[in-house]
Amino acid sequence: MSQLARNTALLTAASIGQKAVAFLYFAAIAKTIGDSATGAYFLALGLTTTIGVLDDLGLTSVLIREVARTPEKAIVYTRNIMGLKMLTMPITVLCAFILPGLLGFDAQASTLAFIAVIVMLCDTVSLTFYGALRGLHVLKYESIGIFVGQTITTIIGVFVLLEGATDLRFLILALIAGSLWNACFAVYNVVKRLGIKALAPSYSLGLEPLKMSFMFFLAAIFVKVYSYVDSFTLNMVMGQAAVGVYAVAYKLTYAFQFLPLAFVGALYPAMSAQAGDKVALKKTFLQAEWYVALLAAPVVFGIFAIAPELIHTFYGSDYAESPAVLQILIFVLIFVFLDFPMGSFMNATGNQRIKTGIMGVTMVINVVSNLLLIPVLGIPGAAVSALLCFAFMFTAGFFAVRHIAGVTTFDIILKVGGLFAAGAVMSAVVMILKPFMFWALTIPVGALVFFMVAFLTKAITVNHLKLFRGLISRKSYAPSPASNV
Repeated sequence: MSQLARNTALLTAASIGQKAVAFLYFAAIAKTIGDSATGAYFLALGLTTTIGVLDDLGLTSVLIREVARTPEKAIVYTRNIMGLKMLTMPITVLCAFILPGLLGFDAQASTLAFIAVIVMLCDTVSLTFYGALRGLHVLKYESIGIFVGQTITTIIGVFVLLEGATDLRFLILALIAGSLWNACFAVYNVVKRLGIKALAPSYSLGLEPLKMSFMFFLAAIFVKVYSYVDSFTLNMVMGQAAVGVYAVAYKLTYAFQFLPLAFVGALYPAMSAQAGDKVALKKTFLQAEWYVALLAAPVVFGIFAIAPELIHTFYGSDYAESPAVLQILIFVLIFVFLDFPMGSFMNATGNQRIKTGIMGVTMVINVVSNLLLIPVLGIPGAAVSALLCFAFMFTAGFFAVRHIAGVTTFDIILKVGGLFAAGAVMSAVVMILKPFMFWALTIPVGALVFFMVAFLTKAITVNHLKLFRGLISRKSYAPSPASNV
């Protein structure tokens, strides 16, 4: 295995571990503190995560790229990126103190947001210095950092919950502890590799890094806005308890988003190498769509079938409205997963501006649809809005790919339709069996049904598995880890 592939495997494993721990930790929080307090917690972290984009401005992506291109300039770029971030940090701190009032946060959520600013600043520091290490192809420290940081947060947070503390500020302090560890660990390893000078902010490159980061920044801000605008709108229209109910379905849905990341990391260089060969590019793209559909179909239709049982088991009786929301929201993953190869395709073929434009329009659609649907449909309106905006993102991306590589609607249906049909059959079987057996036992039965139907209909063949093994054996780039928030 190449060093690059090992780096990817390490970071992916750490990200999966961090996601698993974060999911269980959030479930423990939600089950213990109730829907209204969960809403306050989720709002505070959603706000600081969103405005944290203004700290970064896409500069970390520039840092990774430029250090990878010219490792001898690692110190220069690290110091200059950190120098620019020293200017942006006070602005985001100010935003964190102003925006809660404008967004209708109550006193509790506002206080949590003020404290969570420390988490935001620590994460900005760790993101920067891990970015420098990533540019040098050193990812093992980041892998350790994200997992250990989440573990520290979880240990402290669970201790707080077991002690019966009702003050949510203690849970934010648990996050601060994990983020502070991550920042210190990143700084330590950068100093060990580049020297203490790497920590000194510099402005020798002027505003050049900002010019290079603009498209990265636009993409990041679009993602953050359409990721959290539903929660902010719910809070303004229906209050914190509604946000708590929605947050449970949201967390369960997006807990699975890591699944295609390692594969998509491998896909980008493969497509880049084929950029001039339209036939090969189309073939690789369709293979990739088959693989992400193979991941999405059992997850989406499986969770749809057992949503009430999952919510009750992990979150308790306070979230009686969450299953219906989850059964809508989970279908977002179909479009999210199918869109991953499209992003790789557009970046590999030099069409990243099209992708950024689509993300911008998606953000606008999500804002408008939330404002229109939540007052009419209530909490499910946020889920419907998410479904609409991601369906648009996939459809718009498909038309771009169709124009560039000649992929047709029939090609997509032929490639992935059988997998989703198998998922629908699996879901129906599970829902029929639930009244007669313990719900968890229906999961392996459902998995068996899915693969039997997929093989019988030739949605999965031996040749598919060989093609998949060939794709993932190529060198890959490491995916970005998820936030520990």
